[in-house]
Amino acid sequence: MAHSVGIKDVARAAGVSVGTVSNVINRPDTVATGTRARVQAVIDRLGYVRSESARQLRAGRSRIMGLLVLDMGNPFFVDVARGAERAARDAGLGVMVCNSAQDPGEEAEYLSLFAEQRVRGVLLTPADATGRNIEGFRRHNIPFVLVDRVAEGTTECSVSVDDIAGGALAVRHLVHAGHRSIAYVSGPPGLNQVRDRRTGALRALAEAGLGPDALRELPTERLDVAAGRDAGARLLGLADRPTAVFCANDLLALGVLQALYAAGVDVPGDLAIVGYDDIEFAAAAAVPLTSVRQPAVTMGAMAAGLLLEETELEGSDRVHPHRRVVLQPELVVRRSSLAAR
Repeated sequence: MAHSVGIKDVARAAGVSVGTVSNVINRPDTVATGTRARVQAVIDRLGYVRSESARQLRAGRSRIMGLLVLDMGNPFFVDVARGAERAARDAGLGVMVCNSAQDPGEEAEYLSLFAEQRVRGVLLTPADATGRNIEGFRRHNIPFVLVDRVAEGTTECSVSVDDIAGGALAVRHLVHAGHRSIAYVSGPPGLNQVRDRRTGALRALAEAGLGPDALRELPTERLDVAAGRDAGARLLGLADRPTAVFCANDLLALGVLQALYAAGVDVPGDLAIVGYDDIEFAAAAAVPLTSVRQPAVTMGAMAAGLLLEETELEGSDRVHPHRRVVLQPELVVRRSSLAAR
């Protein structure tokens, strides 16, 4: 096995102390020009790379921020990660991105990994509706910020979008287009986002004088295209088929659109569709998809900023004021919902 070059090897080859090598690496201005050049030449020749993990352990502070999301297959969370990574990079940090796949068990494992790695802090979109994973993670005293989730019942910071307002935007648009019977392809009922979007949908129906029976819920186990296709098949099998469908995210909506297209159902003539998130693929669909836009990149950047603010105060007498940031969604209307009733 090849020997890993260490700082003692560099010191021996350069004829200086380990402390001098350390100063060349970390405080070069404190070392004489000739000595610095000689040590740097040895570093280059031997290919020495300092152990960042060891340095971080000695300092007690990692330069890594953890990010744990529900589904990295969803472009929405890719955009959240982009925003977080940009803010972290500006602060000289890296981001360890992990995917819980909407599984509380996997979420618990990744939170344990973050604790073992002593990450600077964690950005978390919880998969565990019970809150047990978060409660267990707190004992490690690692700061975290909730992303795409309101921090109800917790003292931590959170950055989210008003999903009740978003659900209302989607269904209000469909009601104004003349629809009086609407399906809601929802997703896992344990997710707050799914419940809040349904609450908003019911609110918009009530504003129009319509009861909750005007919304037919079609739950799915996941928030992906395959689940959307399955929901689309169930929608087609309804005897009293609604004239419009609101989906809890764009991947579900794209799956529903595929099922309807395969069955020869005209969108939006026979059935209108509205999605949620406004991912890049929404505008590029065979029938461009009306969607509720979430500022995903901004959400990730703001969450990372709150986490950085908190971690910078660690060890000081100042207290970080926890904040709950709620951003507003926006309806983007495209052809999938434009046919008038």
